Amino acid sequence: MFDNLSEKLERSFKLLKGQGKITEINVAETLKEVRRALIDADVEYKVAKQFVDKVKAKAMGANVINALKPSELMVKIVHDELAELMGGEQAPLNIEAAPGKPAVILMAGLNGAGKTTMSGKLALMLKKQHRKPLLAACDTFRPAAMEQLRTLAETAEVPIHLEQGATDPVAVAKNAVEQARTEGFDVVIVDTAGRQSIDEELMVQIKNIKDAVTPNETLLVIDAMIGQEAVNTAKIFNERLEIDGVILTKLDGDTRGGAALSVRYVVDKPIKFVGTGEKLEAIDPFRPSGMADRILGMGDIVSFVDRMQQQYDEEEARKLQKKLAKNQFDFNDFLKQIQQIKKMGNIKDLASMIPGVGKAIKDLDIDDSAFKGIEAVIHSMTPYEREHPECMNGTRRQRIAKGSGTSIQEVNRLLKQFDQTRKMMHMASTMKNPMKMMRRR
Repeated sequence: MFDNLSEKLERSFKLLKGQGKITEINVAETLKEVRRALIDADVEYKVAKQFVDKVKAKAMGANVINALKPSELMVKIVHDELAELMGGEQAPLNIEAAPGKPAVILMAGLNGAGKTTMSGKLALMLKKQHRKPLLAACDTFRPAAMEQLRTLAETAEVPIHLEQGATDPVAVAKNAVEQARTEGFDVVIVDTAGRQSIDEELMVQIKNIKDAVTPNETLLVIDAMIGQEAVNTAKIFNERLEIDGVILTKLDGDTRGGAALSVRYVVDKPIKFVGTGEKLEAIDPFRPSGMADRILGMGDIVSFVDRMQQQYDEEEARKLQKKLAKNQFDFNDFLKQIQQIKKMGNIKDLASMIPGVGKAIKDLDIDDSAFKGIEAVIHSMTPYEREHPECMNGTRRQRIAKGSGTSIQEVNRLLKQFDQTRKMMHMASTMKNPMKMMRRR
């Protein structure tokens, strides 16, 4: 995501290196490259031009302050303007409803944008926030979509309102809201039908559902990989439905990113979430400043921590802390940690959130199957071996290698890495808090 744009922006900033001051001449050269980079990334021409004009107005004649070099000053100006272009502040989800009445989120969009999957992701996210969501299968146009939502509901362990054979999506939506009201669900996520392209029937149907259930949020799901067409789609849906926000999907794909930079500016509606993978956990609140950080190769540590916290279980953490203190961390615990990391989403996408790492790994092929070999070795161990890593003699190692389809060298390497990891984690768990020690002094 944004790799090409990031590289081109970085090259444009190099034009200012070695300069003592930002001048009309050197800033013109730099911004010419910036505008070209934005247009190549599929940002609408008018948006790119106005963006560059605003950057130029801020940059012209700005002296280098403190220890900043002109190139660094320009990076800051571009960063701030990128964040402003994408909305400035993070836009919260409005799901506060009147007492006894559930909040309603209406999902709209074209076929293939990931609307049904995103409905499941939102449901799981809200469940982790201690809400009580109910999914409503209102895509009566495609029975397969209803079954897909059922599968997602089962995976997320979230209830679903589904009327097999129903043909009236408005009635299904109203029934779902009524079920939520009587059974105590506080959020209803309404998955609506889509089409391959925008047509009158689709718009009338979604408008009728909206009028019937008066949603707190009408969210348009857009595939970021369709470039400028994403902006056109947002324009039309907003004109007909008055949407409250946008969800961009497939930002982990081979997209040039222009949709993320243009949609907010063109339709004046906030991007609220982004989808970064197929897994149900692969959903992030959209943070304009964090996205600007990532575009400029600075990572996005806040989103990284958010992802970690989504997988954090306080009770499990307490149990793990006790085991670490007693140096009893075993392969069962190791396997749990791997599974939690995998739930956080695409490994390369996660790594790119860490400042300085994204640029270093951009040419590396990091596959999500990187853990498969480790998992195969652990699954080939007996329950006793998992709980007692120190029992691994030569015979056991040979059997594990054969059972996991790996070599004895790979098993030995994993055992050595595990032993080093366990020692480090034990040391970390028994260290006193240095800040607390300092306060005592």
